[in-house]
Amino acid sequence: MKIQLILLQKSLLSKVEKIDPKTPINKKFIRYLLIFLTGGLVLTWLINTPPGLLGKSDAIAYAVCHRIGSHSHYFGERPFSLCARCTGQYLGFIWGFGFQFLAAKKRSGFPSRSAMILMAALFLFYLLDGLNSAIHLYPGLDHLSLYQPNNILRLFTGLGFGIVISAILYPLIGQTVWNETSTLPAIRGPRDWLILLGGSVGIGLLILTGNPLLTYPLILVSTGSLLFLLTVLYSVIWILVRKRENSFTSWKELIWWGIAGFSSALMQIALIDLVRFILTGTWSGFLEY
Repeated sequence: MKIQLILLQKSLLSKVEKIDPKTPINKKFIRYLLIFLTGGLVLTWLINTPPGLLGKSDAIAYAVCHRIGSHSHYFGERPFSLCARCTGQYLGFIWGFGFQFLAAKKRSGFPSRSAMILMAALFLFYLLDGLNSAIHLYPGLDHLSLYQPNNILRLFTGLGFGIVISAILYPLIGQTVWNETSTLPAIRGPRDWLILLGGSVGIGLLILTGNPLLTYPLILVSTGSLLFLLTVLYSVIWILVRKRENSFTSWKELIWWGIAGFSSALMQIALIDLVRFILTGTWSGFLEY
């Protein structure tokens, strides 16, 4: 009897082992389901948001930014989708992330200590300018501000902080997904930092020209960067939830995780859009001045 039980147990175990969630059939089903759900979500979101590319850009920004007119740069008579600070922040992020993607490859070390000091300074400038700007929103508190806030400072402090976000996030992603990584810093030294900071200043100057041929694509890039950032974060979360960290060898292997992350990011944006629109009844900013 004991021998029969052991044989039965082995038979059951062998059958259980064959039910692998990673089998091609299950993978195909999950992928088709993911495409179907993502496509349905995208279509629903497109139908229920303002028309045109800038309308869709506004709908993405609507989920995270106050979109106050006086705190924004303008494209003709309409404000940018994101306020000046958020515009800088997400343009700085995509510029920093793109630079590391091209230059660092799989280098996943964090910046050096001296670079961390620079990053802390950029963050403090961002925080200080944000607090100073927020004070001016409340009548009677103007006397507490350190200086008169303006959109140029909002833009450039945002650009600096966007670089900081990318400098932290890119190595974190590498340490999470790659099975083999280099501990060398993704941003290697003064030369890389000069390129990053110089490039961010250049981006800011392009916006300040007010040239529609330059500002129009930058508006779309800024909100696209916001969607990309959320997609990356959710992709990493899905990888951690499924316990697949440190099991990838190429970006190609991350495509389906990226689709899952994109779907989650768009779901978050859609839900926040819905709640905010129900509460305010408008796609405009919280304040119109």
